[in-house]
Amino acid sequence: MLIAGFPAGAWGTNCYLVAPAAGEECVIIDPGLEAAEGVEAAVEKHRLKPVAVILTHGHIDHVASVVPVCGAHGVPAWIHPEDRYMMSDPEKALGHSLGAPLMGGLTVGEPDDVRELADGTRLTLAGVDFTVAHAPGHTKGSVTFRMPEAADVPPVLFSGDLLFAGSIGRTDLPGGSHDEIIESLARVCLPLDDSTVVLSGHGPQTTIGRERATNPYLRQVAAGPGAAPSAAPRRGM
Repeated sequence: MLIAGFPAGAWGTNCYLVAPAAGEECVIIDPGLEAAEGVEAAVEKHRLKPVAVILTHGHIDHVASVVPVCGAHGVPAWIHPEDRYMMSDPEKALGHSLGAPLMGGLTVGEPDDVRELADGTRLTLAGVDFTVAHAPGHTKGSVTFRMPEAADVPPVLFSGDLLFAGSIGRTDLPGGSHDEIIESLARVCLPLDDSTVVLSGHGPQTTIGRERATNPYLRQVAAGPGAAPSAAPRRGM
């Protein structure tokens, strides 16, 4: 299994390319601001052929390069229907203007082929199986992508802005909800095996076991109703 990742743009959003091996088809996850050049570099380095883009949510720092990346390779983009509008109207999704210089450098809109994700869907793309879990809280249409354990890698969770190393996603933007993100953490993350590698939308990789033991938010969820809420900082746009 090949997983190549790099942080892109001013927000340092992690973009990932996933393939069974070098020289094969691949899936691109969350090509955000200024990610197109990094995607092409990884495609060339590992001799990959992109077949799809899949998106954990619709914030501009995760989708800014969807149009050029999909267009360059003639591939579809997959997104949850509740976040689809964000590709064409990123400022509405944030509740404020991104600013003229930044917006002036972005090509907002949808690629030619957009397909919608649903909770529990199993996608087989580029020979890789992904299980989709709807995980609202950061946005209404946030999802995670889980890959099963393989011969050479443990199970992997692409968590988007749901779960980070030591933190979780912010909930103060339009569509965010503290109650929903807590429920999503309990339903999507807590049942996973401790060996599951978490590749999030920002920051370093971690594991479910490490977060279960040290993440103040996941510890709060595990403690159950009535546990004191954490005041630790959150992450994401």
